[in-house]
Amino acid sequence: MNIFITGTDTSVGKTMVTAGIAAVMQGLGYKTSVYKPVQSGCIKDEDKLTVPDLDFVSFIDSNITVRSTYNLMHPVAPALAAMLENVRINKNDIVRDYQELCKKSDFVLVEGAGGLLVPIYQDFLIRDLIKLLDLSLVIVARPDLGTVNHTLLTIESAKKHGIDVLGVIISNYPKDTNDISIKAAPGMINELSGVKILGILPHIEFEETDSSFPDQLIEEVINNINIQDIFNVNIPKLTCNYK
Repeated sequence: MNIFITGTDTSVGKTMVTAGIAAVMQGLGYKTSVYKPVQSGCIKDEDKLTVPDLDFVSFIDSNITVRSTYNLMHPVAPALAAMLENVRINKNDIVRDYQELCKKSDFVLVEGAGGLLVPIYQDFLIRDLIKLLDLSLVIVARPDLGTVNHTLLTIESAKKHGIDVLGVIISNYPKDTNDISIKAAPGMINELSGVKILGILPHIEFEETDSSFPDQLIEEVINNINIQDIFNVNIPKLTCNYK
């Protein structure tokens, strides 16, 4: 089962979640790929192109196959970046690359850009891409004030357009918090939407020079995210208990 991972907004931690889940599956022996159809904010230095989200995935586990179809320099919505860079985005190219990954992968995780209503080109939105690829959706949300509203709006928009919502992962959750709005948010989201909370990933301090970070992220994902519910399969190799 392949999945699409979106956020309730930009910078909510969806790349961290995507990389962590992919690394767990790869570590369990499943050939796993991460596909980023359109990446904005790339950096070109002479002949080297830095694709931030996919580079992070590779940092966590270099065995994961990563691929993107369009790499754009401007750190803005894909549609605007493509217009500024005179790039014509063709959804058929995205479908082709996705299908090629499917042929050589046990699981493909497709990561979006920002939230559901981010434009990829013209009036073609991330929401439309999910429908085009016929994928179920995992929503990544931030833990702080306002997340209930943003998450419920995302769920409502997805369901209204016939997208299967597998559940929500709260990312970057502060450990030992006493903030009642943060502590109450997961239960409120579940109660008001009927959508599962698939996990609560705690805040992990990331430094590129920290070689132990990949192992730390993988351990936190195993202990705090219900991988088996996400992929709707029984994974006998996964013996840990979810919190």
